[in-house]
Amino acid sequence: MADDTRPERPPTEVRMVEIVFPTDLNPLGTMFGGRVMELMDKAASVAAARFCQQVVVTASMESIDFHTPIRQGSLVEVVAKVVYTGNTSLIMRVDVFSEQPLTGQRELCTTGYFSMVALDQNYQPTLVPRLLVRTPEEQADWERAKEMREASQRRRAQKV
Repeated sequence: MADDTRPERPPTEVRMVEIVFPTDLNPLGTMFGGRVMELMDKAASVAAARFCQQVVVTASMESIDFHTPIRQGSLVEVVAKVVYTGNTSLIMRVDVFSEQPLTGQRELCTTGYFSMVALDQNYQPTLVPRLLVRTPEEQADWERAKEMREASQRRRAQKV
């Protein structure tokens, strides 16, 4: 029997906003990269869990690129989106934007991809819903994530 409470298309995107405080800064006065990655991982986890309605864990992070620094007092918006689904895993694209609260000026600062694995009650990998790809942009995201997944699998196979 189908679960009538589940939406036809589960939510694929999560947006989180934080402000950059002095405790978030590195010695150069910009946001510490590890803190940015922590926020990215958290947003990816929330988006993946909401999409598949399962507990998820981070399996890997791929292609994290820091484009521009984020300064103290900036607002940081982290946007995580499901871009690929396998059998038990999901790939999330995560974009980080800085925003100047007084002017509204926004800038893309960091991008990355996170591979998440859904777990059942026994902490074993479990099936995830299939992502419905509907737009050319979603198809391009799907293809890029699929290529990244295949490259990651090849790297892991070589290390064995």
